[in-house]
Amino acid sequence: MRLARPQRRQPVSGRCGAVVTADCFAQARKTFNCLIGQLTGPSAGSLTHDHLEELLVEQGRELQRQLLQAHLDLRAQRERQAVSHARAQGAGVVGADGVVRRRVESGHHRLLATVFGTVRVTRCAWRAPSVGNLYPADAALSLPGRRHSAGLARLAVAEAVRGSFDTAHAAITARCGTVIGKRQIEEVIVACAQDIDAFYAEQTPVPRTGEELLVLSFDGKGIAMRPDALRPATRKAAALAKRTFRTRLAGGEKPARKRMATLGVVYDAEPAPRRPHDVIAVPGGRHGTRPPRPGPSAMRKWLCGSVIDDPDTVIGKVFDHAQARDPARARPWVVLVDGARHQLDLIKAQAARRGITLHIVIDFIHVLEKLWAAAWNLHAPTDPAAEDRVATWALALLAGQVHQVITDLEHHADTLSAHRRHGIDTAIGYLTNNAGHLRYDHALAHGWPIATGVIEGACRHLIADRFNLAGARWGLAGAEAMLKLRALNTNHDLDRYWAYHLRREHERTHDQHEYALTA
Repeated sequence: MRLARPQRRQPVSGRCGAVVTADCFAQARKTFNCLIGQLTGPSAGSLTHDHLEELLVEQGRELQRQLLQAHLDLRAQRERQAVSHARAQGAGVVGADGVVRRRVESGHHRLLATVFGTVRVTRCAWRAPSVGNLYPADAALSLPGRRHSAGLARLAVAEAVRGSFDTAHAAITARCGTVIGKRQIEEVIVACAQDIDAFYAEQTPVPRTGEELLVLSFDGKGIAMRPDALRPATRKAAALAKRTFRTRLAGGEKPARKRMATLGVVYDAEPAPRRPHDVIAVPGGRHGTRPPRPGPSAMRKWLCGSVIDDPDTVIGKVFDHAQARDPARARPWVVLVDGARHQLDLIKAQAARRGITLHIVIDFIHVLEKLWAAAWNLHAPTDPAAEDRVATWALALLAGQVHQVITDLEHHADTLSAHRRHGIDTAIGYLTNNAGHLRYDHALAHGWPIATGVIEGACRHLIADRFNLAGARWGLAGAEAMLKLRALNTNHDLDRYWAYHLRREHERTHDQHEYALTA
């Protein structure tokens, strides 16, 4: 506590003399007794259980609001008494600016929207000429800088991350009354997400055993944005685009432009060795009773993503988290990707800078789609033989015979005219360019995963299920906050993060004032 010499007493602005103690809980008692009277009255005997629930929800919420209001009024009463005593001793309050405030005004009010309804917080203001007021009671209550309480903000996050803002607003209003608007929910979401990066930067995952696989995967997904939130090139293209028809979209036209979000995932997995026939059935289908061996299962998944940061930044965050899981680099690092060249270059560059050996595997499902496209150049759309041909190629790839499959595709391409071989040419180019990352025989023998199902599922869950709601157009700050909060929730870290966020909020809002009573 900082001490300062008593100065000449300044005139007190406001009344902080003798305080008459009032029964702050009188109204809450009256409401409670009224509710008891209703429940014990003769008319309540005819109410069904659903009407009783509605009665208790509505009046119970008002009773809770009154109890909170009464407690705040009691604290305000006690503060006035304490201030009156401190003023009699010539005390003041010193802020971070070093100015001693000795003048006091009581009766300063602010509203606080809570999960029970809106209450009024009354407190004393410590003042001095030409400087801002200080409110020590605000720090004692850890009041937020905005109007909405921490509990209401937490509820807004819980509702908004799983549905539209309209749905979240309706759910909050039904539970808490009219305490927050749709636009305020969006603002609260942005404020609540501001500490996520700092939170994860301070976390240290528990290292696992050297036998477990450390798997990384990356992907991108577009989010429909408002024009001002698009990247410059996309915004320019959108401005130059002209609609063909007034009443509908023409072929190739889109209702909105998108901005690409980058997602990354890290997870652990126990090796699960397999054979090609465990992944793809032989032509004609499986025979016998032996079930296929299952692949490795993802454990302890950690997701992150951003629509603001460039892909290299997101990939760097994923590598940071992976290194924390394997600081000694004793585990096999397996990276699953879909073959995008720019993404592969960024991954390899990150690994080179950190001196990490990677085992890069191209997603087998993407390869299968290329093989199916090639098969449609050789078979009619309903020809069952197309499935057997794809199975033959796929089994050969899983056995490590990449160049044999390429040779077979080239042989079939030579028998077709130029306009009928597009699918085969695409497959040949894809397999040729990525041949070094198609060592599926090696991956299966070591028990590695060979599909990007985890990151594909994350794209659907984090982005498609929330951002692609009909008519949704996102601003940059809102989209970034929602993406990070959904990833945080999927990582099951929301509870731990919320405690961290509240500490940071208190530091930003109150610790900067450094209230200290002087004598």
